[in-house]
Amino acid sequence: MNPAFSVVFLTTLSGAGQGLLIALVGVELAQRLGFGDVAAVPAMFYVVGAALSCALGALGLVASFFHLGHPERAWRAIAMWRTSWLSRECLCLPAFLACTFAYGLAHLLGASYSLAIGGVAVVASLLLFVCTAMIYACLRFLQEWATPLTLVNFVLLGCASGFTLATACAARFAPAMAVPLAVCACVLTLAGCASRTASLVRNARLRPKSTVQSATGIRAERVEQKSRGFTAGAFNLREFFHGKTPGALKRIKWTFLIAAFLAPFCLVAIGGGIRSVGLSFAVFCLAAVIQYAGLVAERWFFFAEARHPQNLYYQRS
Repeated sequence: MNPAFSVVFLTTLSGAGQGLLIALVGVELAQRLGFGDVAAVPAMFYVVGAALSCALGALGLVASFFHLGHPERAWRAIAMWRTSWLSRECLCLPAFLACTFAYGLAHLLGASYSLAIGGVAVVASLLLFVCTAMIYACLRFLQEWATPLTLVNFVLLGCASGFTLATACAARFAPAMAVPLAVCACVLTLAGCASRTASLVRNARLRPKSTVQSATGIRAERVEQKSRGFTAGAFNLREFFHGKTPGALKRIKWTFLIAAFLAPFCLVAIGGGIRSVGLSFAVFCLAAVIQYAGLVAERWFFFAEARHPQNLYYQRS
């Protein structure tokens, strides 16, 4: 497939925001249950975190509009919510943003029911993860996406980037929580690496279910395709094939494996051992930036590695 950067940014930005919100609510829940000193986590940690989560989700929403041929008709996307995962995503994203905004506002006002609002926001975040992932996992003719690993990867990668951001926020506003969040971020990064590697191994072993015979309708035992029938560009070539060489794909794969997993894991682990608040904050921010760049490459590769059956027919120049 030919990746659309608008969708790449939508899924990575909103995913990081969802993971960040889950981290914030997790910290508050742990504090309420007596795991740590409540006074060690000021309200500003939650307010800034929720604001950043809203900003990431909003940026993702804005990015999605660049993928629409007629943005003025975007409201029609919710019309098929009974059967379309895309329509459900369009409903869940604003709901997530509204709940996250309310969560930050509750902490700003010092409301005692902030955890209840946070719980609703976490549910909205998880539903959004499911809807976004199922847009691709439900497409059975794209074997690379039609697997439970698609949902697992969306959740784990979003949470990994979100917890890395939460660690940076904690280093600035709640230093006592920086190390516990750093541990969680490292665990989630490792889990995301394991699940994404599993999907890479699985996809490398896949073989197309369609053949040149089934694509062309010619039932001969041996069919050799010489040309796709035209020399100019076409919609089929622009939308369903990325045009990159196998060597380029290999470089992108190793780039995201290092940038999304190895580098941030090492940086977060190093940052957790630094006593200087300013320095640890800088290291965690660097880890978050590098990890996000890696996840952009990962999401591009996710779309690019899906081999559309129509390419069997259009594979020759």
